[in-house]
Amino acid sequence: MPARLALMVLLSASNLSAQPFQVRPAEVKLQGNFAQTQLVITALPDSRGVDFAEDLTVRAQFASSNEAVATVSPQGRIFSHSDGTAEITVTVLAPGESPGVGNTVKIPVTVAGVVAEPKVDFIEQIRPVLYKSGCMMGACHAAQYGQGGFKLSVFGFDPPADRIAIARDSQGRRFNPIDVEHSLFLRKPLMEIPHGGGRRLQAGSRDHALLVAWLKSGAPASTGPERVLTKLKCTPNQRNGEPGLKQQLRVEAHYADGEVRDVTAWAKFDSMDESLVTVTPEGLTTVIGRGQAPVMVRYEGQADICTYVIPYGPPAALAGWTNQNFIDEFAAAKFRELGIEPSGLCDDATFLRRIFIDITGTLPDLEEVNEFLSSTDPAKRQVWIDRLLGFAEHPKKLIYNDRYAAYWTLKWSDLLQNRSNDLQETGMWSFHNWIKEAFRNNQPFDQFVSSLVQGKGSSFSNGPANYFIVNNNNMAMAEATSQLFLGVRLTCAQCHHHPFEKYGQDDYYAFAAFFARIRIKSSQEFGLFSGERVVVAASSGEVSQPRTGKIMAPKPLDGEAATHPLDRRIALGQWMTTPQNTQFTKSVANRYWSYLMGRGLVEPVDDMRATNPPTNIPLMNALAEHLAAGKFDIKQYMRTVMSSRLYQLESQPTAQNAGDDRFYSHYPVKRLGAEALLDAIDYAAGTQTKFKELPLGARAIEIPDAEYPDYFLNTFAKPRRASVCECERSPDPNLAQALHTLNGDILATKISHGTGRIAKLLTANTPHADIVKELYLVTVNRPPSPQELANADQILAQSASPKEAYEDLLWALINTKAFLFVR
Repeated sequence: MPARLALMVLLSASNLSAQPFQVRPAEVKLQGNFAQTQLVITALPDSRGVDFAEDLTVRAQFASSNEAVATVSPQGRIFSHSDGTAEITVTVLAPGESPGVGNTVKIPVTVAGVVAEPKVDFIEQIRPVLYKSGCMMGACHAAQYGQGGFKLSVFGFDPPADRIAIARDSQGRRFNPIDVEHSLFLRKPLMEIPHGGGRRLQAGSRDHALLVAWLKSGAPASTGPERVLTKLKCTPNQRNGEPGLKQQLRVEAHYADGEVRDVTAWAKFDSMDESLVTVTPEGLTTVIGRGQAPVMVRYEGQADICTYVIPYGPPAALAGWTNQNFIDEFAAAKFRELGIEPSGLCDDATFLRRIFIDITGTLPDLEEVNEFLSSTDPAKRQVWIDRLLGFAEHPKKLIYNDRYAAYWTLKWSDLLQNRSNDLQETGMWSFHNWIKEAFRNNQPFDQFVSSLVQGKGSSFSNGPANYFIVNNNNMAMAEATSQLFLGVRLTCAQCHHHPFEKYGQDDYYAFAAFFARIRIKSSQEFGLFSGERVVVAASSGEVSQPRTGKIMAPKPLDGEAATHPLDRRIALGQWMTTPQNTQFTKSVANRYWSYLMGRGLVEPVDDMRATNPPTNIPLMNALAEHLAAGKFDIKQYMRTVMSSRLYQLESQPTAQNAGDDRFYSHYPVKRLGAEALLDAIDYAAGTQTKFKELPLGARAIEIPDAEYPDYFLNTFAKPRRASVCECERSPDPNLAQALHTLNGDILATKISHGTGRIAKLLTANTPHADIVKELYLVTVNRPPSPQELANADQILAQSASPKEAYEDLLWALINTKAFLFVR
């Protein structure tokens, strides 16, 4: 049977009590003095599938037929000792069985390459030991100034410097070539002498022997080019079960030269949710909670995960659930898998308010609320989605499109950092108008991105050129572009390997090389002191990797080197926005999903990596494919999401799903942004805020600049556009905001304004019940309940005047969660 295939062991007629199991790998070949491999013993899958198959490694017993050749630990780890062959006997006892009674299987082991004086490679063998031990972490010797005078590079990104620090620095005080086992480099982690980092090494362990052998050979540097590690594979990659489940993980490193090596011993394991699953340094996981969470595995710059799915209860019945489209199919599958019963559909008033704010950033007006609530059309929800997005002919279609364009221009102006401080007033308006025109015309998003990354010409005449004025060097461009449109945070890789991702310095500077030939020149076409700048593509300019000095050819992330004779960015734009680039399609799909659904399938939305998987991987894949198949039509994509039952669920959780905050069993509540909130208050109060350099009547969502001297907007966290991160617009309320809506002069002035809504209603002698109804309709977009009408009657009776009563009522409604949040 070929190596690394599972050995299927079936029950025999004479041993019906034993449990059938499989062993991975089925055959073991160990090369060299320090080779080792981890066995994983798994019960045969039952009707529930392989993800439910019980791990038997912790119950198994192991024995070697020839311990001079290979030994095996009680945990199933095999170690090489000398050339030759041996057999490892694996015995799995059924509960209550005595030793020697259980089912057994023999695993052949071949050991070769064991020598008296082994050659130890610093990069391939020593660095993994130091990394696993934590020595190369920022909290230890990889801190800015190291620890105790001993400094290593972060994650070992600079092997030559690390080797010198160990063997040569401080006059060689860490390395004793006469008596290597008394070297400071060994004695401190063994705690033979005081060590601030505690015990990091066990005397007599394989890692200890490995370090001793390296020092005995003179602590040599690695020779030859570093081998390329292409993939890390964790087995298994998913486990389903119940609390108490235990699973031994096995990790393989796949190299470009074809070698596959077990690196479980040197892989670093981290639980991404320790309230659900814990993991030991050896890779033994234990489930202690319910939900879904990954365990992250890292080795030499590569990463993988094993996802644990522990249902909250039995498979969900989903009573009354109907699939509106493919989104609901994948959501329902996840609900069943996790045993979550979703909440019911939201009411019509909540739905109308939700789609108006999500599409246009504004509230529906009285006429629109009354029309929708009074309609008996069973398809009215879809009709209004189509009306707001412009897919249905309607007299107000252009009005909605203008609001849509203004709202989404605001969002992308924040992310693209459009501000006059950097771009001058003219440049800021040029960028703003270009973005707004793109959304007004529903420009396909791939074209929108291509235009940005290839922007050139005058910053005053060509909006996209300003993207390069804001990010005015190749490193800033690389970081902004990868984070905004690929969901990859490259910043860490500028100095060292990304801690949770596969990208390192070579990837960073090869991506930055696409922008190496961009030049920014001054121009006087708009006047000597206008500040106009022109972005041009030069014919020369390169980027070098600072550690190696190597000139980096432009290369996309995970792609092949690419360039273009006229402008390297043309090649980048073509690669980035192709429908086959799943980094791009998933990033855009996830970002817009978060805008509509309150949180991304991946969070943060701009941190998409192997070790931060989507909460619903099939749904993420389907959304990305749908976006690409629709030719990156964002309105069509929004229509699909909003048409789903999942989007239309009520936000109120049930007792059963109250603990879910990641799988959308109830609609995630979102807070109104500063601009949308101010516009909503103005509409409810019947007032208008005058913004600098904008005509009276302009909405806050139409403000083009980041720098506006408006106290309300600043209090409610209007971003300064200093970052491409969504996090700059903080969704968390604070005390200053609460005090402002409760006691602030701005709100009080708007409510009591002489030409505001309440003043006009009183002047028109509007009946009390109609005033109360209108105040509810313009704030929470629903009519008041009988109890709320009775409360309003009581407020009126106890107030000094009707004006005071209605002002108090409007103030109270504006301070409700139903007004301040989208729910």
